[in-house]
Amino acid sequence: MTVRPITPEALRARGPIPRHVAIIMDGNGRWAKQRGVPRLLGHHAGREAVRDTVQGAVALGIEVLTLYTFSTENWERPKSEVQGLMTFLKRVLREETKELHRQNVRLRVIGRARDLSPDVRDVIDGATDRLAGNDGLLLCLAISYSGRAEILEAVRCLVAEAGSRPVAPLKVDEATFESHLMTAGLPDPDLLIRTSGERRISNFLLWQLAYTELVFDDALWPDFRRQNLFTAVAEYQGRDRRFGRVVTVAPPA
Repeated sequence: MTVRPITPEALRARGPIPRHVAIIMDGNGRWAKQRGVPRLLGHHAGREAVRDTVQGAVALGIEVLTLYTFSTENWERPKSEVQGLMTFLKRVLREETKELHRQNVRLRVIGRARDLSPDVRDVIDGATDRLAGNDGLLLCLAISYSGRAEILEAVRCLVAEAGSRPVAPLKVDEATFESHLMTAGLPDPDLLIRTSGERRISNFLLWQLAYTELVFDDALWPDFRRQNLFTAVAEYQGRDRRFGRVVTVAPPA
């Protein structure tokens, strides 16, 4: 039996579209291993998944799409793989910027920029500047990113701002703390998708995911497409988001 594809129009008619979707793109290495090819080819294959997912997010009207691109832990991988990934990242950003611009996409990168080589930072800055005038989907790439490191850095900034003055704990509220995070100004993710069947968040957006709906997709990342995104959004729309509150229904008159 042929399964009818989900359309953006059907999803918008069905219920609210998440403003912010975050994705842990997992499974590139396993995809390559299954095919007996080098791991780096798995990352290359994931490029089409990114392209199609971005197009799907644009079609849905999602405001922010955050992709876990490279974690701080990934620096511990073999040097040849890391170098290959950085070279691939530069190439993709150079080659995809024109298409992103055509789709009215903006770009933002979060993570420890100091970990990246100057040539990588230059390419990121060039793509970000090229897309800065757009007002559509914000594509946020987490590169050399760690949720714990982000929180520690925010604390360090708050302490540094206090200087020698005593810190008044009651004045450090959630809004103040969030303004020091790398995602300052962005809504928290409504939906997190992790591919490859793994069920963990792997040090990703630890503060921001407090009330995020989690969806786990068994597809390896190179096989992920916009229909996977649409299916996850449909599941999200079926969730009862109470944010810790009890929702009472008024009795009939």
